[in-house]
Amino acid sequence: MTSDIAGKVVLITGGSTGIGAAAARAFAGAGAKVIVHYNASRDAAAKVVADIKAQGGQAVAVGGDVTREDEIKRIVAESLAAFGGRIDVLVNNAGSMLGRVAIADYTVEHIDRVLALNCTQVAVFVREVVPIMKRQKGGNIINVTSIAARNGGGGGSVLYASAKGFVSTATHGWAKELVNDNIRVNALAPGVIATPFHDRYSTPAQMAAMQATIPMNRIGTAEECAGTLLYLASDALSGYVTGQVIEVNGGQLMP
Repeated sequence: MTSDIAGKVVLITGGSTGIGAAAARAFAGAGAKVIVHYNASRDAAAKVVADIKAQGGQAVAVGGDVTREDEIKRIVAESLAAFGGRIDVLVNNAGSMLGRVAIADYTVEHIDRVLALNCTQVAVFVREVVPIMKRQKGGNIINVTSIAARNGGGGGSVLYASAKGFVSTATHGWAKELVNDNIRVNALAPGVIATPFHDRYSTPAQMAAMQATIPMNRIGTAEECAGTLLYLASDALSGYVTGQVIEVNGGQLMP
C-alpha cells in the first residue's frame, strides 16, 4: 500500500468501466476515498462502489454528462461534499472516440462532439478543481491521454488522436502554470488496452493487427494502467514528477 494515498479524496471521471473502474478499485485499495463518476453506465458504477465497500473501502457514485458545463460544476460540487470538502486527486479519464470516421465523412457536428468530450470537458474540470486544490495548498491532476496522441491513431480515429494530443500538450502547460501552487499535473498514455472502448470501436482483425506491433505480443489490461495512476498520485513516489506523459503500451511506442 502507498501510505500517502490513504485518506486522499480522488475524483475519477469515467470511473464506471475500463481504466477508470480499475483505477477506482486500486485507489480504494490503497486507502483513498473515491468518487466514481459515470454518465450512462449507472449500474456499472454502482457495482464498482459496491465492490469497494465490500472490501472495506469508501466510495460514492456521481452521475453527469461531462459535455455540459453546468453538469461538470454539479459533479465537482457533489464530489467536494462527499468526503469532507476536499478533492486531492483529479483523474481526467472520461473520453471516447465516438466512432471511426473517414475524412470524407467529417461533419462539423461530429468534430464538435469529439472535441467537447475529449478536450473541452478536461479543461473545464481543471478550471473547476484547481481553486479547490489551491485552497488545500496542493493536489494532483492526472489526465488520461493515449498512444494515439503520438502516432496519430488507427484508421478513422484521427480526430480522437488529435484531441488526445491536446490533452498531452495541455498537461505540459498546466504543470508549468500550477507548479508554484504545489499542484502536480501529469498524464497516463495507454496503448492498446482491453476495455469496452475497443469492444465498441475495434474489430477482432484490428485488435490482432495492433497486437502484432506490440513487443510484449499481448493486449494490456486496465489494471496494468492503474499502478501508474497510483504512482502519479503519490507525492512520496513521484513528488519530483510533473508535466510528464507516462506511456503504458507494452513497448509498442518508445519515444
